[in-house]
Amino acid sequence: MKLSVVIAAHNEAENLPVLLQEIAVALSDFGSWEVVVVDDGSTDATQTVLAELRQTMLPLRVVRHRFSCGQSQAVMTGVDVARGTVIATLDGDGQNDPADLRAMYELLTEDAGCGLWMVAGHRRNRRDSAWRVFSSRVANAVRSRILGDNTPDTGCGIKVFYRSVFLQLPRFNHMHRFLPALVVRGGGRVISAAVNHRPRLHGRSHYDTLRRLLSGLIDLVGVAWLIRRSSVPVLEQPEGAENEREVLDHLRFGRPNGVHGAIRRSVA
Repeated sequence: MKLSVVIAAHNEAENLPVLLQEIAVALSDFGSWEVVVVDDGSTDATQTVLAELRQTMLPLRVVRHRFSCGQSQAVMTGVDVARGTVIATLDGDGQNDPADLRAMYELLTEDAGCGLWMVAGHRRNRRDSAWRVFSSRVANAVRSRILGDNTPDTGCGIKVFYRSVFLQLPRFNHMHRFLPALVVRGGGRVISAAVNHRPRLHGRSHYDTLRRLLSGLIDLVGVAWLIRRSSVPVLEQPEGAENEREVLDHLRFGRPNGVHGAIRRSVA
């Protein structure tokens, strides 16, 4: 399986049919891929809609949380059950454009061997309220200054990364907001790609500025502590190994091709 598209959805019954159809069109000739929708304890008709879509739209897999656990936990669940070597995440509200998936996948995989672990979306022309855009820009500037992740729009829901990389990251509530910083902390490289952004057509946004600000500040302190308490080892090549791939094989890290950021040649 080349690609798993993971969608965290909470009360998105009206948005999911169109979004899933758009994904099917965007990846129609892609090869081996799947969609994993995590229904995060929705109280609307999301469960019924997904059950109907499973009969007509393949390859679609559905996982449901009995109670809402939040977006980060929904993403974790989706990545855990996914079968793809590469994961693409999308928000369930339809504001991310599936047409961007292929280009982001190619950006990630064509850089094999150069330590690129994630391609993060950057919404250049956001279709949100002026207050939401302003508060997001301020939060991104503060976060980037403190964490040094060099990512202008970490809150963008569309990201493409190696599944094996995600499985090595520390897990906590709201971790999806800090994925680029966590990837950099692990020794990988992250680049941003301009993506399309669309207005929400149905349903209600789950964005709460004040609550998100308070929890975000606490999370920011915690992630900053994690970064300052971590280090990436520089490994010497074992005898007989001629390249970084052989180092990985020797150590049985099990990372995919292209995920070599933590390995460096030693200098005598």
